Amino acid sequence: MSFAGIGYDSHRLAKGRRLILGGVEIPGGELGLEGHSDADVLTHAVIDALLGAAGLGDIGEHFPDTDERYRDAESIELLEDVVGMVGAAGLRIVNVDCTVVMERPKLGPHREEIRSLLARVLGLDENLLNVKATTGEGIGFVGRGEGVAALAIASLEEVSAGEQAGNGPTKGSGRAR
Repeated sequence: MSFAGIGYDSHRLAKGRRLILGGVEIPGGELGLEGHSDADVLTHAVIDALLGAAGLGDIGEHFPDTDERYRDAESIELLEDVVGMVGAAGLRIVNVDCTVVMERPKLGPHREEIRSLLARVLGLDENLLNVKATTGEGIGFVGRGEGVAALAIASLEEVSAGEQAGNGPTKGSGRAR
């Protein structure tokens, strides 16, 4: 059986913050993403897509912004934890497709580095992880350069007993609830 989940996140741009997308610091801008953690909207969207597909809630349930343990946390490390949760639920990541919506800077020069890092953390071949970028075409908070958004969809499948799911051993079969 297979399962799909959708993730979405957005954060405001602010001075004095780093711009991290998919675990990669994007240089050259004076603005970064404001948030409790490193505010990596792309990784947050992937996390929510995985948790949703696995029936394991959402990012706020597992890593609440009211918990000081996650202040300035590297979201790529949170993603590593979620990959373990997915595997423990008896599921394997099949593929992930995501889109970053941002006016500037352009994501193109960093896309392959982001793709490579996310694929490695997710335990996927790079051809099973896609990263796209678009702009807000001058419309809305993204178009006005006020923030960045990201969307992701993840597909998972059940694994048989004895198989490995993701990066960790299968602790059971069936979908977590």
